[in-house]
This record gives sequence, structure tokens and C-alpha cells, in this order.
Amino acid sequence: MFKFWGSQEQQEQPRPQEVGQGPAQSWYPPSVVGSPSSSRPATPTGSSSSTSHSFQSPSEAAALITVLKNKSVDELRKLLTDKDAYHQFLLSLDQVKIQNNIRDELREETLQIARGNLEKEPRIMELRNQCRIIRTTELAAAQEKLNELERQKEELLRSCSPASLLQMLQGNAKDR
Repeated sequence: MFKFWGSQEQQEQPRPQEVGQGPAQSWYPPSVVGSPSSSRPATPTGSSSSTSHSFQSPSEAAALITVLKNKSVDELRKLLTDKDAYHQFLLSLDQVKIQNNIRDELREETLQIARGNLEKEPRIMELRNQCRIIRTTELAAAQEKLNELERQKEELLRSCSPASLLQMLQGNAKDR
């Protein structure tokens, strides 16, 4: 029977790499496999704290443990040493199947949204051009009105300037 790593009753059992024809080379990194004489993964150190952790519900973890418990030592050794066997095992897990289905659905939805956006692009370009035309037309009309108002302002300023007021006063004084 499998014991959890923290259990008090640890029995010495043959380890997968010690059984059979000598040590097999694992494709796992040393931080996962540990030393060849250890069947436990190495404990992560503080320097590898950037590694992402995935959290499973207890029922998901129990299901995975049950699947692994039902495997023979040779099958477990093969999972440790054969990358393709590990990959196939991983793809056979329900949690992985669910995640792959979700990923595929999200990818399809993203593609549909992208296609919809591409279909809308000609209309967007047309509306941009219409806005540019309207802006240019309105700007020209506003600029024309501004020029007219500035001309009127200049006339008023000229007619109300001290020199023109003095000239009007002098003209009125002569008329009297």
C-alpha cells in the first residue's frame, strides 16, 4: 500500500530505479526526480519559488492517486523514463481532457471573434473616411466663419481705436 510522505510508518520498499536492470535515465529535471537513490521528488528550495503551483481539489488528487496506484511498478517506471508514455498518460487524465476541451473552445471562439472583426473592417474604414470628410467640411466652414468674425473684429477695433475716435471728434468739432 502507498504511504504519504509525511506518515510515521515508512517501510523500506524497493524503489522503481533500484528494481530490475539498473538505474534508468529519467527525462525529468533533477528538481522533480531528486537523486537516483530517492523515490521522492526533491523538495523545492526558496530559489525556485517562481515555479507556478497548481491546486487540485482533494477529490481530483484522490482520483489521480487511484489511477497511479493501479499501475504496476514497470508502468510507473516507464512514465518516469519515457516521455511519450508520460505524455499519453497525461492526455488520458480527465482533468487534462477537460482543460484541453476548454482551450479548444476558447481558441475557436477567439477565431470567430477575429473573423467577425475582419468582416467589420471595411465598414470601419468607410466610416473613418466619412468622419474625415465631415471633419474636413465642418472645419472649412468653421474656419471661414472664424475668418469673417476676425475681419469684423478688426473693423470694430479700427473704428474704436484712439486715433479714429480722435478723428471723429475733430470732424464733429469742425461741423459745429
